[in-house]
Amino acid sequence: MNLNLNLKYFASVREALGKSDERLSTTATTVSQVRDELIARGGTYAQVLALDNPVRMAHNQVMCASDTPVADGDEVAFFPPVTGG
Repeated sequence: MNLNLNLKYFASVREALGKSDERLSTTATTVSQVRDELIARGGTYAQVLALDNPVRMAHNQVMCASDTPVADGDEVAFFPPVTGG
């Protein structure tokens, strides 16, 4: 069964991909599977979201672990770590 997810991209991730959001129809069941699917697109997605890059993820506007389950209509966001001073 396909889920329809709302993806959001922030800061350098948004700049690299050239978009701040998109809809994704997917069979992924976790946030990490969504990331893996995006990486599989290749190109800029593979570079920016590579597993060795420090990309943070949020599920429905709450920071989450990679094994967080997703459901139809959920929002998944990707952004670089934030530093402050």
